[in-house]
Amino acid sequence: MVGVSVSQGFGQAPATRPAPVGQPLLSLALAAMMDEVQAHSGAVYLLAPGEPVLEMAVMAGLPRAFAAPWERVGLSAPIPVAEAARERRLIWVSGEEQMAGRYPRVAVVLPYPFALAALPVATGNTVYGAVFVTWPGSHPPELSDRERGQLTAACDRLALRLERAAAAHHPVHPEPDLLGPATGANVSGTLGTVEAAQMVARLPYGLCALDLHGRVNYANEATAELLDVPVSGLLGTQLWASVRWLNDPVYEDRYRAALLSQHVTSFVALRPPGDWLSFRLYPSTNGLSVRISRARAVSEMRRTDPGDSDDTRPGLVTISHVLSLASALTEAASVQDVVQLVADEIAPAVGSQALVVLGTQAGRLHVLGHRGYPDAHVVERFDGLPLDAQTPGTQTLNTGVPAFFDSREQLERLYPSRHTTPDGMEAWAYLPLIASGRPVGVCVLAYTERHPFPADERAVLTSLGGLIAQALARALLYDAKLRLAHGLQAALLPHSLPSVPSIEAAARYLPATQGMDIGGDFYDLVLSQGRAAAVIGDVQGHNVTAAGLMGQIRTAVRAYTTVGQPPEEVMRSTNRLLIDLGSELFASCLYLRLEPARGVAVMARAGHPPPLLRRPDGKVRVLDLAGGPLLGIDAEATYPTTEVPLGPGSVLALYTDGLIESPGVDIEDAIARLGRRLAEYGDQPLDVLADSLVQQEDAAAQERPDDVALLLLRARG
Repeated sequence: MVGVSVSQGFGQAPATRPAPVGQPLLSLALAAMMDEVQAHSGAVYLLAPGEPVLEMAVMAGLPRAFAAPWERVGLSAPIPVAEAARERRLIWVSGEEQMAGRYPRVAVVLPYPFALAALPVATGNTVYGAVFVTWPGSHPPELSDRERGQLTAACDRLALRLERAAAAHHPVHPEPDLLGPATGANVSGTLGTVEAAQMVARLPYGLCALDLHGRVNYANEATAELLDVPVSGLLGTQLWASVRWLNDPVYEDRYRAALLSQHVTSFVALRPPGDWLSFRLYPSTNGLSVRISRARAVSEMRRTDPGDSDDTRPGLVTISHVLSLASALTEAASVQDVVQLVADEIAPAVGSQALVVLGTQAGRLHVLGHRGYPDAHVVERFDGLPLDAQTPGTQTLNTGVPAFFDSREQLERLYPSRHTTPDGMEAWAYLPLIASGRPVGVCVLAYTERHPFPADERAVLTSLGGLIAQALARALLYDAKLRLAHGLQAALLPHSLPSVPSIEAAARYLPATQGMDIGGDFYDLVLSQGRAAAVIGDVQGHNVTAAGLMGQIRTAVRAYTTVGQPPEEVMRSTNRLLIDLGSELFASCLYLRLEPARGVAVMARAGHPPPLLRRPDGKVRVLDLAGGPLLGIDAEATYPTTEVPLGPGSVLALYTDGLIESPGVDIEDAIARLGRRLAEYGDQPLDVLADSLVQQEDAAAQERPDDVALLLLRARG
């Protein structure tokens, strides 16, 4: 047996593994507990050896498939049984709305009316596991004192037995699940068996019996005729498996809803080519009875007068649909991605015609995005509302409780101020967006017509709100990091270029589209004591470390230029600095001193792509300069200089490799392509030329794996 000492936290107590002895301890305890409080299902969990994990040891009343996602759950999981063990207290969930609000992961899979209590199985200093039991949705909204006392006492007794088993080194193993007695077709010995069978056979509608697993164990001939499957083909199978046109998760969902809620459920299905059949499911604790009849009148009524039936509303999203939406939400990166996905996927699925996503900052509501409203001003008036304002949005955010308004009259009765702010809608669902226990916003789904919100739809919508909240929380963090990256990059690059006599300059920077949108590319134009110099470089990497090192290099270059070092010394000093900093990153760099009076530029290069020179006649030359290794490799490296003529009208293009590198393209071909664009557009104003060069490159690749820096210098006469 595995125990947990409170003084040491959750962990493994010493245990051995002899064969189990004695009666089935867990099954008997669970059955007695359920009988005392008239619960219709339950399960016992034990802590896994050496792991902070609860494992289901036995389940009773319902097939284990109902709780399949939670057969193993971490102690930190946001579900009732884990919370009960973690906090050592009874957890009570009164129904589907409360389940959807507090435990959306459970409500997504089981959006049915049922009540649940979860309790720890613990002694004074050791937690051994936890228990949950459930009741039909008809259970009163509060757990009675009698039920609370009986459940607590039963769990205490079980904990003492587990403690004794652990002390005796008798490990407790999982036990077979307990299901109610099957309702078989063999009822020999029962009074009136023959008469009952004859009576059922004479009925004009189908009758069949399903066990707790949904398998057919009795069917009359009318059932076989209506389903067009012989009785022998039905017995022992599940209806949705043996009847091809019932193979839809929606129909299996009705079976699950009936068993878990212990409420009568029904659905209508189309038997090809055009016959509608009505199925009505009557549950009990040992199975279901199903009545099948023709429903042509119902289908005809729907075709002729859809306004009289609630079934004309868009169907409630199924579990598979919810899981698909959850998968789609994981792909949303930014806040606007989340808003667009909700508009494209979730709103149509639930029949909504408009939506607003509200966030909160500095004690006020903010409109993060909206769709479906013809007049944007109708929505934007809510932007900046204080959180203490009496509006449905602020109330939902402050309380964490969803609000549903079937009609405008209902909304205006509770919030009279809405009389003066009509938005053209007739029904609303306000869903709190709560991620990790923290409210991050509100999603408002609006409907153009009155829209009743039955309990099952409210539960599904609230669960969807939980999924949206998780996506929104990630997106808000992503957007915050993106703003931080852009702000840091902007702070490290020059805000503007100085005016240099006889030299016109223009620069552009594009961040990479992968990673943090921040990189190590940099440029600068320095004017100090009549001396002008230009530099461009690229520190490897696209992260904060690369950006920080880039800022240090740029500052060093400016300092060495200011004290009057020649180009080769500026490069050597910067190289030694980079090595002294102990960084594991390298950097390429191109530095040049401008001498417009002599009509030349003196250049030094450290492993950087060669600059391009466009002469006044329009011809472009690749300047294959002598140079040294990358900065940060060799402390003794030297960087020879080259003097390049820079007559009036000449354009010098300095760039980083992000402008030219493309997968599958030779580097020399890429440089030649850039040279052709420089020759073609070189007579344009320098800012227009800079835009032309980076925009054409940007259009050639939708994704930029590397950031791009470009510095253009034109000599004036």
